[in-house]
Amino acid sequence: MKINHALAMALSALSAGLLISCVKPADDNKSAEVDSQEVAQNNSTADSSAESSKESTEQIVAVDISPETQKTYLTHVAENIVIPAYADAAKQSDLLNELAQKHCQQAPVSGAELQALRAQWLVLAQAWSSAEMVNFGPATASMSNLYINYYPDERGLVHSGVADLIAANPTLTPEQLAGESAIVQGVPGLEEALFANESLNAGQCAYIISASGALSTRLKDIEKNWQQNATELLAIDKSAESDQGLNQWINSLLSLVETMKSNAIDQPLGLTGKAKGHLPAATAGQSRAIINAKLDAINKAMTDPVLTALLNSNDESTVANNLSTALADTTTLLAQMPEDLSKADKDDQQALYDHLTTVTRLIKRELIPALGIRVGFNSTDGD
Repeated sequence: MKINHALAMALSALSAGLLISCVKPADDNKSAEVDSQEVAQNNSTADSSAESSKESTEQIVAVDISPETQKTYLTHVAENIVIPAYADAAKQSDLLNELAQKHCQQAPVSGAELQALRAQWLVLAQAWSSAEMVNFGPATASMSNLYINYYPDERGLVHSGVADLIAANPTLTPEQLAGESAIVQGVPGLEEALFANESLNAGQCAYIISASGALSTRLKDIEKNWQQNATELLAIDKSAESDQGLNQWINSLLSLVETMKSNAIDQPLGLTGKAKGHLPAATAGQSRAIINAKLDAINKAMTDPVLTALLNSNDESTVANNLSTALADTTTLLAQMPEDLSKADKDDQQALYDHLTTVTRLIKRELIPALGIRVGFNSTDGD
């Protein structure tokens, strides 16, 4: 089952959409006016804020952020948002590993014990979904993120890869798994093993123990790296750099919204074109929980009291209020949808997509100008 590492990483990058392209998604070709009309049908209040911002971007006065203030905020981001997110993901992976060792002492495993493993997997998957708001640093620099979450898996490689690996290595160890490709590791691989059948045999148990153990090691390494190098990774001491620091952090949050909107909603549901790939946690039927975890991470970061205070320092609370309202509206809509978003009404699916379009517009046209930074070159949204 081993795959040449160079080939594996190229394949992983292609599937995950990491190779830079000049071609924009289908919705990118739409005019802003057409987009606005679609959003208005589902979220007139939030869209009104976004539309008004289109004409008033030049009127937004950037907050005067001193180097000391920016350093304080970025230190807060590292210590209270980024590092805790990775720490929680590592903790949840540890708990899954401990639970697997407990329940897998004798196979087959089914019933309440299997359900307990599945429940812990979902907590882990949500924890990593939150940590994905950080799309820079050690997780992405080494492409470890693909070994943690190989997604989007548009060709269904995880399903066949995990089954083949378990069949070929029924007594798999963490050390052996470490030499395998990203396709058979991490959160999606564990999902496939835990949800593909209603009982676990000895080979599947060995895989789950090894995969959760290897995942814990990888997550702990990322957490440790951030603990030791947060100042450099967030450019806390170089806040004047236009492409680092505050700029990099806010654009990372924007990237999560855009990627979620495209890879996890639009493409698998076929909203703006031919359906491609699958929803996150499709095998588990828990796509709503994953999307909600990402949205919750964005909500907490964007409505963080320290950031809100920074935005309001010039006695202008409109930007923070507009963004908070749009995120709340999106969360409310998502809560009303089925656990498996593929089973949701098509109008609700489109409304969710439109709500996220509104959020990206508010970030680009109000939040980013208010902070005096710029939209990064890697922005993927058509807005």
